[in-house]
Parts: sequence; C-alpha cells; structure tokens
Amino acid sequence: MQNTAPVVAANAKARTVTILGSTGSVGKSTVSLLEGHRDKFRVRALTANKNVALLAAQAKSLSAELAVIADESLYGALKEALSGTGIKVAAGHQALIDAAGAPADWVMAAIVGAAGVESTLKAIQQGRTVALANKESLVCAGPFMMEAVRKSGATLLPVDSEHNAVFQVLDPAQSAQIRRIILTASGGPFLRKTRAELANVTPEEAVRHPNWSMGAKISVDSATMMNKSLEIIEAAYLFHVKSEQIDVLIHPQSVVHSMVEYIDGSILSQMGAPDMRTPIAHTLGWPQRVATTGDRLDLTKNINLTFEPIDIERFYAIKLARQALASGLGYPTVLNAANEVAVEAFLARKLAFSAIESIADQTLQKVKIGPISSLTDVFALDREARAIAGKTLAALK
Repeated sequence: MQNTAPVVAANAKARTVTILGSTGSVGKSTVSLLEGHRDKFRVRALTANKNVALLAAQAKSLSAELAVIADESLYGALKEALSGTGIKVAAGHQALIDAAGAPADWVMAAIVGAAGVESTLKAIQQGRTVALANKESLVCAGPFMMEAVRKSGATLLPVDSEHNAVFQVLDPAQSAQIRRIILTASGGPFLRKTRAELANVTPEEAVRHPNWSMGAKISVDSATMMNKSLEIIEAAYLFHVKSEQIDVLIHPQSVVHSMVEYIDGSILSQMGAPDMRTPIAHTLGWPQRVATTGDRLDLTKNINLTFEPIDIERFYAIKLARQALASGLGYPTVLNAANEVAVEAFLARKLAFSAIESIADQTLQKVKIGPISSLTDVFALDREARAIAGKTLAALK
C-alpha cells in the first residue's frame, strides 16, 4: 500500500467517508460501524444499485449528504423516500462515478463484481484512501489500478479478510525476505462433498456459508473456491509477489485469516472471529484502530485450529486462477467475467453448480486476447468474454 492516512485524534474534525455499494454485505457492515462512531465520521455519499428502501434508510440514519441509485428508473422512488430530509439525490451510472470522485477522506469500494471497477478507479485517481472490497478491480485491471495508485498517491487498503490479515502482518521493509503468503479458506459449505455430489446442489445450499455472512454471489464463489482463486490474483498485485509465493490452505474454523512466512522460517498470522466488521474497522481507522462490538475470539475456549492442503482437482478454480496469472494481462479479466455469468445463471437455476468452473474454463479457451493497453481494452474484453460465456451456457441446454 502507499502513503499514510491521516490520524484521527479524539477531538479532530470528523473524517468524511463515501460508501460505494452501501446496501451490499460489506456496505451494510460499514454502515453499522459508522453508526457506532457518529462523532468521528461524516458521510459524504452512499450509493446502491437498486435497493431504494435500504439506501434511503441508511442515508437518513447517517445524515448522508448524497444518496445515489445506479438504476436511473428508480430516481423518483429515491427522491420521494428522502423528501424533506435535505439529502441530495442522484441516479445513473455517471452519478455513481461522480460520487466516487467527490472529495472524501476515505472511500469504501464495495460494489460487487466488474461493475465496481470504474468507480473504484475514479476514487483512486482522486488520491483518496480507498478501502478495497471490490477484488474484481484488481483481478480485471490490476496493472492499471496499481499504476493509478502510484500516480495519484492514493492509499489502497485491502478489506477482504485474507488480504487485510496479510497487510497487518507484512512488514513492507522486509518484502524481499518474504518466502510466501498463505491465504486461508474455510472450504465453504461443500468441503467434504465429491464433485459427483455437487450436481444437484441448490442456490439455497450454496449461499449457506458455515462461518461468514456474505452476499449471494460471493457465497457461491466461496463454495466453488473461485473467491479464493480471485484472491490469489488480487494478492499478486497488492503485495507484488509471484503466483508461486502464494499458497492456499483449507482452514475450516476461519479463525486464522492469513499468514506470512519469512525466509527465516517465522510465520506471522492475524487471528480473529469471522466478522467482516473487523477488517473494515481496520481500514476505517488506519493507521489507528476503531472499536467494534462484534464477537471476540476467546483463546481460553477449546479452539481446534486445523489446516489442510487444498485439492486442486476437487477445487480446480484454483488451477484456472494460476493459469490466468501466468498467461498475463487479459486472462484474469476473462476468468472473472465468465465466472460472473456462470454464477448468475446458477442463482437463476439455469446452470448446475458443478458446471460453473467449466463455463469459466471453456471461456478462457475460446476468447482470443489481443493487446491490452488501456481500461477501454479491459472493458471490451470483459464484454466479449461475457458474450462467449453466454453462448457456452446456451449450448448446454
């Protein structure tokens, strides 16, 4: 990460914050934290895709200056919901991008999927402190994002529990002495199921994560291990390490969130209860700490921490991610796009759970990737990959 965010003293002027994607899982957890620290933070803007009712309720609760709904057809509904509050209302894609670029000390980038890339980049280009929950920004456009961070002087703080854990225990001064980064994975709800047993898995079963409370798309990604696959790509860009320096271990308890091993054999880990408010709070207060009211890890209880290697034949999304990283710029974009199409089809009951990775694999093989020299190229490739994934899906019927 780069630069140092301003310290918030007890009597300092409240820091201004913006939440991109405030009605999603991470967004709601962020709102919950802000409601507990109203004296320290002032909300500049909240954005959502379609959830007018929740967005309006959040804006009222936090006295936000601006509420933005991405779906332009819902502008009237949002304006009516916030009538008489003095809260400004806007709608549409450009309004969302404008909100991302508005002056704020801290921006939470929590829009799920490739849809969050442009707004995240806008916040980075303004030199903000950006709390990155939208891993797809780095998966799809990692080199461009990191170059924008360098040019603008922005501070990029990882929110994913795994990357946030690495950030907390990785000493930048000793980056050359890192042997490996170890990302942990719970294994999701189907850890012990065979591939044959996954054929009839339902969306309801897939989103029922044993440890974490997450949105539907991320929960499905966790179940296929695609979430961890994308995190490998994200970690490579965030921490400037090679794919072979990033390991993944199954850790069903979700207590050790990640580890860093140094060349002398020392392994440093970050531990905590599985609660997204912890990494969010870390970025919200960084370089200080923000108190949370979540569960605390009680080490006096009988906590059985287990670790096991990941079976990449069983979870071959991991293999796809490493292949995409090795193949270079463009391939991670295709992998992410195809996965988003496949997961959407699964949640709509149009695709078997066991076929999600296959759609991604086939799309990677079919897409012809030319030179990628700009974000325009990235977005064009994303559209092409989605079209091919859609045709691959249709051919299965």
